[in-house]
Amino acid sequence: MKVVIEDSYRALSRAAGVAVARNVRDKPDLVLGLATGSTPLGLYRELIRCHREEGLDFRHVTTFNLDEYVGLPVEHPQSYHAFMREHLFRHINVSPEKTYVPSGMCEDYVSYCRWYEDQIQAAGGIDLQILGIGRDGHIGFNEPGSSLGSRTRLKTLTAQTRKDNARFFESPEEVPRFAVTMGVATILDARQVLLLANGKKKAKAVARSLEGPVSSMWTASALQMHADTTAFLDHDAARKLAHLEYYDWVQQQSQGDN
Repeated sequence: MKVVIEDSYRALSRAAGVAVARNVRDKPDLVLGLATGSTPLGLYRELIRCHREEGLDFRHVTTFNLDEYVGLPVEHPQSYHAFMREHLFRHINVSPEKTYVPSGMCEDYVSYCRWYEDQIQAAGGIDLQILGIGRDGHIGFNEPGSSLGSRTRLKTLTAQTRKDNARFFESPEEVPRFAVTMGVATILDARQVLLLANGKKKAKAVARSLEGPVSSMWTASALQMHADTTAFLDHDAARKLAHLEYYDWVQQQSQGDN
C-alpha cells in the first residue's frame, strides 16, 4: 500500500483529485466507484474544478456508489442519491444513465443486490474505487465483523455509525438502522483503490487498518491485501502510524524522482 501524507485536508483532497483526473484522462470510459460522507467532499470539489477549468470530460464515465440508507427515497435530503447530485453529479457532465447509486426502497433486497453486482460486472468492473474510513475502521457500510468475502447486501448499522451520522439528521431517532452496501470483496475487486482520511478522530482506525493484522473487525484492513491501494492522509489522521517516518521518506524519494 502506498501512503501519501499531506499537510492539510485541502492538500490531500487535491492530491487525490489529481490521481482521479489522471485516470479519467487515461481512460475516458473509466468505471469509478464513489463514496459519500464528509471526507470525499474536497476531492469532489477538485474534480468539479478540473471539469470547469481544465475540461475534464466525464461523458463516458460510469459511476457506482458504495451504499445507501434503507428507507430513504431518492428525494430525501439525506439520501446518498441527493448527496451525489448536490456535491458532484449536477456540476459535471456525467450521464445520468451511467450513474448507479443503490436503492434504499426495495421489496426484494436479495435480488436487488445481486442485480447491482451484475451491473458492475456488465460495466467491466470498477477501475478506481474511492473510499473513506469510519472511526471503527469500516469501509462502505461494512461494519465490524463483516465477512471479508462479502458482496453487495443489506447490512445492519452499528450504534457508533448511527451516532456518527446523527449530525446529518434532525434527531438521532431519524438515522436509518439499515443500509445497502457493496461488500468487502466487491471493493477489493476494484483495480485501484484510493482511501482518504483526515483528522485526529480517524488516526486509530488508520493505524489499525494500515498496519495492524487483517481482520473482519476492522474491514479497511482488508485493503492490505489489495495490489494497488493508495491512502491519502493528513498529518492528524497519520499521527498514530508506527512507520510514519518511513512513509515520509518514501514520499520524499518519489517527489525527487519527478
